[in-house]
Amino acid sequence: MQPLTKRQREILDYLNDFIQQHGYAPSLEEIGRRFHLSSLATVHKHLTNLQDKGFIRRAWNRSRSVEVIPARSASRAVELPLLGFVAAGTPIEAIASEDTIAVPEALAGKRDSYVLRVRGNSMIDEQICDGDFVIIEDRRTALDGETVVALMGGSDVTLKKLYREKDRIRLQPANPTMEPIYVAPDQVQVQGVVVGVMRKY
Repeated sequence: MQPLTKRQREILDYLNDFIQQHGYAPSLEEIGRRFHLSSLATVHKHLTNLQDKGFIRRAWNRSRSVEVIPARSASRAVELPLLGFVAAGTPIEAIASEDTIAVPEALAGKRDSYVLRVRGNSMIDEQICDGDFVIIEDRRTALDGETVVALMGGSDVTLKKLYREKDRIRLQPANPTMEPIYVAPDQVQVQGVVVGVMRKY
């Protein structure tokens, strides 16, 4: 499942509503007017992206030939805040961002959730790659083996699997070329737990 941008989600919702009302799809001109897009090439590009992501079908030789693929339209998206990158450096709370990203409802956490962009390859064996978006459920506790956003020493943020050992916490990368990080329990705070991953191609 590839994520939709906010504009793509708005266009998809418009297509759904228009087809339900009229029994046929809007023209490129009507879509352009609805979203104040003066260039039909821009409208065409949005529709091509929706088609590439599997949300619509089009017949190339007919106008008004857009067909919304039902299985996809049924999976609603929610807008979650995109809080920046998860990487060593600034604590998450310090990253202010107005950005949001559309996330399939099924991937959003049960509690308050947000999205971070991954930098680095320490979690590749968990299918979390550089540039991916991770959906984080905002909570302060985690079970052993859960992938967490961990704040170490009040300043460094990292994405690792968490394990409690006798007198320390092991933050385990999912990459055989990287060593685990060991920290005292009072030197690490769980900021959230990974509940989903999205990749843009």
